[in-house]
Amino acid sequence: MGKPSPLKRYVGPARPILADLPKGLVRRRPRRFAEWKALRAWGKLALWELEPVGYLLRLAREEAGLTQAELARRLGSSQQAVAQAERWEGNPTVEFIRRWAAACGARLSLRLS
Repeated sequence: MGKPSPLKRYVGPARPILADLPKGLVRRRPRRFAEWKALRAWGKLALWELEPVGYLLRLAREEAGLTQAELARRLGSSQQAVAQAERWEGNPTVEFIRRWAAACGARLSLRLS
C-alpha cells in the first residue's frame, strides 16, 4: 500500500462571500423562544415577528408561573396539547386561547382591522 496523501489546507475565498448574497434576505426558520423573547424585550424584532401566537401563549404561561402540566390540568387538556400550541407554528382555536388566557389570569384582546 502506498503512503497516504497529505491533507489539503483550506484556502478561503479572495473576496468576502457575503458581498455576493442578495439584498433583503428573509429569515426562513423561526427564532427560538429565548431569542425571540429577548429581542421582543429590546424592541428589536422585525414587524412580521411581533406576534406569533404560540410564543405569546408561552409568554403568558411563564408570566403566570405555570408549568405546561399545571396549565394543561387547568385547561382540561394534555401537556402535549399545551406544548403544541406554544410552538411558533401553533394554530390554536380562539376558544382555546380564551380558556388559556383565563387559566393564566390574563386578558385577551382580539382586533380585526
